[in-house]
Amino acid sequence: MAQAPLLSRRHLLQLASQGGSVLAAGALAGCSRGGDAGRLLSVRGQLPSAWLKALPSTWRSQVLESSAELLEQLRVTSPASRLISLGDGWLQQLPPADLQPIHAPALLKLLDPIAQAPSRLFAGAEAAAKAFPWAFGTWVILLRNRPDLLRRQSEGWALVLDPSLYKRLVLPASPRLLIALAQRQLSPTSAGVPSPDHAELVDQVRRLHRQALSLDESQGINFLLAGDADAAVVTSQRAVPLLQRDPRLTAFLPSTGSPLWWQLLVRQGPTGPTASPLPLEWLRDGLSLPLLDRLLAAGWVPPLPAAQLTPALKRWPARLRPLLLPPPAVLERCTNLEPLSAAERQGLQQLWDQAMAG
Repeated sequence: MAQAPLLSRRHLLQLASQGGSVLAAGALAGCSRGGDAGRLLSVRGQLPSAWLKALPSTWRSQVLESSAELLEQLRVTSPASRLISLGDGWLQQLPPADLQPIHAPALLKLLDPIAQAPSRLFAGAEAAAKAFPWAFGTWVILLRNRPDLLRRQSEGWALVLDPSLYKRLVLPASPRLLIALAQRQLSPTSAGVPSPDHAELVDQVRRLHRQALSLDESQGINFLLAGDADAAVVTSQRAVPLLQRDPRLTAFLPSTGSPLWWQLLVRQGPTGPTASPLPLEWLRDGLSLPLLDRLLAAGWVPPLPAAQLTPALKRWPARLRPLLLPPPAVLERCTNLEPLSAAERQGLQQLWDQAMAG
């Protein structure tokens, strides 16, 4: 089989042109100076600097220190024309009715089908696209000087309960994510959608929580680098840059997969002739070379079809490729953490409270 061509900007232009005239019209409008400048809000370190610097002059960047601070900024300011870059978990705190549809059918068509649900904010197949999913990935187990555990990676997520990792394990602070990992430990062959016995799941969540030295992915990683921890559960995006810098570190994604994380761009504010046109050309540049290489180096993987990503990934060390883009069989076992109903949220809160009370 012939190798897919490298994902050049010219190639993307050709593909996008097949999606109709909407992209071309939006791109031309993006060159216009008419209307007020739009504002792009992002969290420091969560939008690649090389891409951010390429933002067109019709948009201005505002970088906040945390996702919580960004959401507070949205709450206290009027919804002028703005783009917002956030993870899917944080975006669930924004009412979908406050968001404008993303009119970029040609660009969305370039993405792998796996991006369809997050582009609709998991609202169903008939819902309008209200997000542009520009990066995605998994949760992985990051190890420091533990080749013995790496050799046992076939044990999957159960490995983090190894006695040698007691109080030497860093876990994320999200209760929902810990519950999802506990479910995978109990039902490793169920593609992450298990229905274990309630009491058994409560006990597993309690065991996992007690195992941790720290529940803080961003700050707790310092324990790993300083040698106070031997393992950490982190996003693939955080793992990849660390693995390139520190030879003491190794990482793997269990073959049973993990929950997926998504980085999304959504739009607030008025539409019409006075609004800043969506920067379609800027979005397209993030999917193509040379910016694509810059995104991959920072661990950000656009959800493009594997046939288009593979040529770019072949330039990366073999040990990093399955972390950037898991093999198809593993990716099929990964699941989204979709928005919860009020009843589902209450049920998980009760489960968490029971686990913490033991």
